[in-house]
Amino acid sequence: MSQENNLTDYLSKRVSQYYKPSILMLSEAVKITEACTVLKKKDVDEIIVVDDSYNPIGIVTDEDILTKISESLINPSKTTLGDIMIFPLISIREDRNLSEALEIMREKKIRKLAVLSSSNLVVGMLYLDTIVNLVKKSLVKKQKQSTLWGVIWNLGVVLQFTGVLMFIPGVVATLLNEPLVATGIYLMSVLLIVSGFFMNSYGEKQPITLRGTAILVFASFVILVLFGMIPQLFVIPFDTNDPVKLFADGFFESSSGLSTTGYTLLPNPEKLPNGFTFYRGYAQFVGGMSFIYLIVTAFYSEKRINTMKGFISGNVPHLKELFSIITIIFSIYAVIIALLLFYLGVGDIFDDFAIAFSALSTGGTLPDSKIFDNFTTPQYIVVISGMILGALPFGFHYSFVRTKFLSISLTKEVITYFVMLSVFCIIFIFSRDANWLDSVFNIISASTTTGFSTMSFEKSSPIIFSITIIAMIIGGCGFSTAGGIKILRLTQLAKVRHIFNKKSKISVSDKKDIISGIIILAPLLIMPLLVATYLSNVGYDFQNAFFDGVSAITGTGHGAGTISFALDPFITVIFGIMMILGKAEIVLLVYIFVPKLMK
Repeated sequence: MSQENNLTDYLSKRVSQYYKPSILMLSEAVKITEACTVLKKKDVDEIIVVDDSYNPIGIVTDEDILTKISESLINPSKTTLGDIMIFPLISIREDRNLSEALEIMREKKIRKLAVLSSSNLVVGMLYLDTIVNLVKKSLVKKQKQSTLWGVIWNLGVVLQFTGVLMFIPGVVATLLNEPLVATGIYLMSVLLIVSGFFMNSYGEKQPITLRGTAILVFASFVILVLFGMIPQLFVIPFDTNDPVKLFADGFFESSSGLSTTGYTLLPNPEKLPNGFTFYRGYAQFVGGMSFIYLIVTAFYSEKRINTMKGFISGNVPHLKELFSIITIIFSIYAVIIALLLFYLGVGDIFDDFAIAFSALSTGGTLPDSKIFDNFTTPQYIVVISGMILGALPFGFHYSFVRTKFLSISLTKEVITYFVMLSVFCIIFIFSRDANWLDSVFNIISASTTTGFSTMSFEKSSPIIFSITIIAMIIGGCGFSTAGGIKILRLTQLAKVRHIFNKKSKISVSDKKDIISGIIILAPLLIMPLLVATYLSNVGYDFQNAFFDGVSAITGTGHGAGTISFALDPFITVIFGIMMILGKAEIVLLVYIFVPKLMK
């Protein structure tokens, strides 16, 4: 329904529903001074003037009285209401509709109408403001409904796009003659496409607000995680028949993949089929490339996409062009890394692609629990390079081809990140009695929020524990595949000092940046504390549980021994939700539920 039709519906409502019944009627012989006293006592703005037979003959407003009293020729003690009233009384029957009332007001250039009953008695007053407010409410309601149907239509596009995208690992599983894996992936893909088709049918193709876009992005992550459970439940041998436990475990594994966290409940992922190993890495790669934003940019103008920059943590021009180029560049990266690992080692090519996908997406899912045991130094360097590439902003990679090939742009953010990464590496090396390359590998994995690990963080030393927590919370650069608060927002948070400095002037933009940073940082600490408190009450070590909580919400995947099939379904789902929040960014919820805070 168009806005014009919607407005017509509301204006067709009866006057009897909206007039104000509180009225004051006085005789035309009443003096102005007396009338003023009654007006104040009754707290009304107008007087219906009646004759001796109590028939309404005119109207006097408070403005009329003030105007007349200001005239020097008027004596308030002798002037009556009949002398200053406006007549004849302009009225409307209570059974007429609002559109007729609005037309009379427009024609007579007045803002209020007396309402008459069927017996021609004045029963109230209808005000123009009442009609205006009603129209505003109806338009706001219609706008909210339009946003909802617009979100549904766009969500349908996301599901269909993802369904087509996920056919690729299905084809790989088919070529490897793994029917169970292929069936699970194809079933997910078909259901995504069919569901998207129905959403397109019932939704409306129209622009949506910034709040609607936030709803679209967050809902996309949640729905895709739910659909992503299908291959997990088909293939993974979950050791339970309890449907609640099955749901919780499947939700956890699916959340971990799409959010690029890399956590897994499986102690021996090497027992999984090669096709499913490829799918797990591929799902991380797709999630890490922020493909939902890619889909949004396909349907939005550059001007409207600029409004998204508040919650994709970046400030890069030409987002449409950037996403298409980044997709190509990262695909090339993945192929190069996989081929290098295959050339330098003696592993399986599918495992090498899984590692490449995980490194670039800063995902961390391993195809083999002991795959790093036989890695050589060159292989470690290749993987480290992949993790760092994933943690750098998309704009850094985009600069390769923006002006000329290999025109690398070392921004302040990138330089800051490399400096912090160097500091983390130095502290980590001197805090561990281990090979320096092993220490560098683990701390870079934490700082890029990848989650690859060759050591146990369970009951680690205070220095190792603290520096790893800090590295995970900070994360990589803004607008990258990495998680955490990001270097970009860390520098924005540093502006908080201006708030307490009376001499400093802080801009609206900076204020919004600080609010966004605080909104993201607070849950990164509070939620792991709540989870650790809960787990410590049921027998887990508080420090290890807190570490795993931070690892989950920052999308890292480093483990300290808490994550396993032994977790109860409730906390398993909570971990899954934390991983989704870490990837989608909590600031999205603010755009959804408290949009005024970000204006």
